[in-house]
Order: sequence, then C-alpha cells, then structure tokens
Amino acid sequence: MNFGKVAVMMGGKSAEREVSLKSGAAVLAALRAAGVDAHAFDPQDRPLEALHAEGFGRVFIALHGRGGEDGRLQGALDLLEIPYTGSGVLASALAMDKWRCKLVWASAGLPVPEYEVLSAHSDFAAVEARLGLPLFVKPANEGSSIGISKVKQSGGLRAAFEEAARYDPCVIAERFLAGGEFTVGILGKRALPVIRIVPATEFYDFDAKYLRDDTEYRIPSGLGAEREAEMQALALRAFEVLDGRGWGRVDLMLDAAGKAWCLEANTAPGMTDHSLVPMAARAAGIEFRELVVALLSEARYG
Repeated sequence: MNFGKVAVMMGGKSAEREVSLKSGAAVLAALRAAGVDAHAFDPQDRPLEALHAEGFGRVFIALHGRGGEDGRLQGALDLLEIPYTGSGVLASALAMDKWRCKLVWASAGLPVPEYEVLSAHSDFAAVEARLGLPLFVKPANEGSSIGISKVKQSGGLRAAFEEAARYDPCVIAERFLAGGEFTVGILGKRALPVIRIVPATEFYDFDAKYLRDDTEYRIPSGLGAEREAEMQALALRAFEVLDGRGWGRVDLMLDAAGKAWCLEANTAPGMTDHSLVPMAARAAGIEFRELVVALLSEARYG
C-alpha cells in the first residue's frame, strides 16, 4: 500500500517517555525498511497542527502513557481527520484508567480481582484485612508498572499508597492472585498465542519488563490448547467490551484454583525489544516488519 507520509508518534511528556522513544525507534526502523515514508514525530517538541502543515497522511501511535494512549491524542487526530493506529477515544480512555476499566468489565460480567480505591483518608488496616496480604498497589492511570508496589507485611499499605500517589491521585489496591501472570496480544479480531510471564524479580516490575534479561516469557504458555483457547476468548471479550480496535493487549492472572481474571488492557502496547505483542506475533509467524505494516494498514479515525 502507498501510505503517504507517515508520522511515528513517540516520546511525549509522560512518565513512559523513554519506553515510548524505544518503541518509536523500532517502529520507525521497521517501516522505513518496508519502504514506508516514515518520520519521527515527538509532540513534546512539535504541535499536532504540524501534521497537516507538513503533509502527514497517517500516524502510527507509539506514544505511551498519558497524552498518548488515554484518548486525548486520539481525539485530536479525529478532529484533524488523520488516520491513526489502534483504538479510538473511548477504548483508549477506559483502558488507561484501571479503575474505570474494572467498573466496565465487572458490569459486563467479566471476572475482575477484588480491589479498593484508596485515598489519604482510607482505613489502610481495614483494606489490608479485607483484601488480604500480599496485595498490589498501583496508580490508576500509569503504565509500564510505574509506581506499583507489592505489600507483603501488615502496615505497609500506607507507604505503598503514598508512592503510587506520586504518579496519580487515583490509586487502587488489588488482591494478589497466586496462579501466575499471562498476557494475550490482539490483532483485529484475532488473539495471538498466550504468553506466560515468569519474572525473576518479586513481580513483573519496570526493571523486569525493560531492563532485565532473566524474565521468562513462555510460548507455548503451558496451559494446554483448551485452556489457552479459553483465555484467548476472555481477552478478546474484554477488549471488545472496551470498544478496542486495531490491536492491543489484555493482561490476565490466574488464581490458585486456576480461574482466569482480567487485570488490565493496553491499547498502545510497547514495541521495544522486550515487548510482548511483537513476541506473540513472532510465535504466530508474523515478523516485526510485517506486524507494523499490518497495523499501519488498519489505521483509521473517528
């Protein structure tokens, strides 16, 4: 296809800027290798109006975090009538806000781990007692495991809340599930092979995601064909309920009894050398260059 002049949106001002720059660089290199007239575009340095002024006809969103995957950029591109990769305003906003995402999923009957929204006035001891230990505490509107803590000892919840609140005023505490962490990449209406994530660290934190080489990514997941199909179907349903489109990723956890629970969704997943969707696509026979061109071909606005 002739895509015209393509902007690879990367960088930005969020806490995930450095990850976004890595994702964008990988996408840019792959698109250029495929013969696409692609150019880096960092909205921290240039106004979005420059997209029209400089003749860009399509945008590949490799911008992570607030301002990139929370619906604001998508809304601006809708107004500019420039096609872009991934989900629109609604799905992007819902997936970025972990609290409201859980509310939508629960209302649709999807399994969501027990959680509680925290504030400075919360009864932290009561929350620890209700959810049990260990538990996870996270900012509702951050990605890449930024600001996340695992609380293992009684009395540790307040400090974990204060750490998460540095990144977002909305903080949630979530029940720990002990059956393992899994993720399902989504391309259009297709679920990619399930990946089981086995970090060498305490949990799948920022270092385990982007800096360490000892995190295990198991493909096949070890679930068996029937269980894997069930998990893929759950991920597709979770993405559909949010009105997701194009591509994305849904993270799931198993409890000790083996039941799958919806953890969170990502509508602009990472595209670094440690990222999960490219890894799952490769397992399905789709190489990185083919993947980014396919995603770009599905770009739309509105």
